[in-house]
Amino acid sequence: MRINRIALFLKGCARLVTSGGRWYWAWMALLGLMILVGAAGYARQFGRGLIATNMRDQVSWAFYIGNFTFLVGVAAAAVLLVVPAYVYAWKPIKEVVVLGEMLAVSALVMCLLFVLVDTGSPQNMWHMLPFVGTPNFPRSMLVWDALVLNGYLLINGTVVIHILYRLFNGKEYDKRIVVPLVLLSIPWAVGIHTVTAYLYAGTPARPFWNASILAPRFLASAFCSGPAILLVLFQVLRKTTKFPISDEAISKIAEIMSYAMFVNLFLLAAEVFKEFYSATEHIVFTRYLFFGLHGHRALVPYAWAAVICSVVAFLLFVIPRTRKNVYTLNLGCLLIFSGVYIEKGIGLVIPGMTPDTLGEIYEYTPTVNEWMVAAGVFGIGFLVYTVLVKIAVPILDGRFQVGMDKPLEVAPEGRPAH
Repeated sequence: MRINRIALFLKGCARLVTSGGRWYWAWMALLGLMILVGAAGYARQFGRGLIATNMRDQVSWAFYIGNFTFLVGVAAAAVLLVVPAYVYAWKPIKEVVVLGEMLAVSALVMCLLFVLVDTGSPQNMWHMLPFVGTPNFPRSMLVWDALVLNGYLLINGTVVIHILYRLFNGKEYDKRIVVPLVLLSIPWAVGIHTVTAYLYAGTPARPFWNASILAPRFLASAFCSGPAILLVLFQVLRKTTKFPISDEAISKIAEIMSYAMFVNLFLLAAEVFKEFYSATEHIVFTRYLFFGLHGHRALVPYAWAAVICSVVAFLLFVIPRTRKNVYTLNLGCLLIFSGVYIEKGIGLVIPGMTPDTLGEIYEYTPTVNEWMVAAGVFGIGFLVYTVLVKIAVPILDGRFQVGMDKPLEVAPEGRPAH
């Protein structure tokens, strides 16, 4: 009987994913094109090696690792919904928390793919496997990062699948399974970004990263960028589906984001003060980022753009009137996303390696090949989230359950068509 229900569930999921209107298929075609472009770029990189990128000995972590670092924050931000939903049982957010967990799953898929493409060849990954490779566990922070990321993916994936399958069968989720996993996911979410920060902070030869404040900075920025994506996605879902997402939930998430933005800006200011007030020889990296060195100013516009975006977004979110206005809310989401993306990518990885240990300034810029590979990775991540949402929304609003022979036939008002 259970096997039959699982088969029915999988069959219905397949029918949901393969049905949709013109805009749905246009979106899927765009994602398919992005994935094909990424496959072409990765095939070229696989054949030539990492020489197809602009990474060199001077800058060996770059665009791929910058995207990886940013997406770890997006994945960790799901905890911002989990705490009020499950710990405080706040109903408006509890209704949408599964959408945040699905975003975490999608972001983690992209994280792992960016690590894969950064290794150059997939066969290099065997070094990470216990008993087979040489993981240097427990000393290696890289191994710890692999463990916490895969563990967080397993936790969120299990919760999402369990909740959706139980709702499909017309039942509430099993608290004996979900509650322990959700409570475990809270420190685990903090852990994935903390361990990622330790990857940077634990390298004393890179003074720009070697700071104890880096982990809290990572977490504060994560609680800005991840919810910004969720707020936009919630509004898209409200426009394209009948899934009930209340204004109260959106307003509360935006309010929490404003606090995180303040902490993020405060920690950035504290770090900048330390560098410029102490003015040790290590200031060279921060100076290169914000003002340039010896005529090399490639990162300066990006650094100031990130600061301006974050400050303006904070002002838009901290004022209740602009926070509740749909236009300024979305503008703030775009600005904070852009600011954190630049800060975590260009503003963190590149100046940490520039100048290099010999004082040479190698001004890195991503190649077209790197952009192609990144487009493919983002295409896969967006595809994963699109498929999950396409399955989840009809289950969450009761249109796709056991006993419905044709769960895909939905009236324009969102009610099952008969």
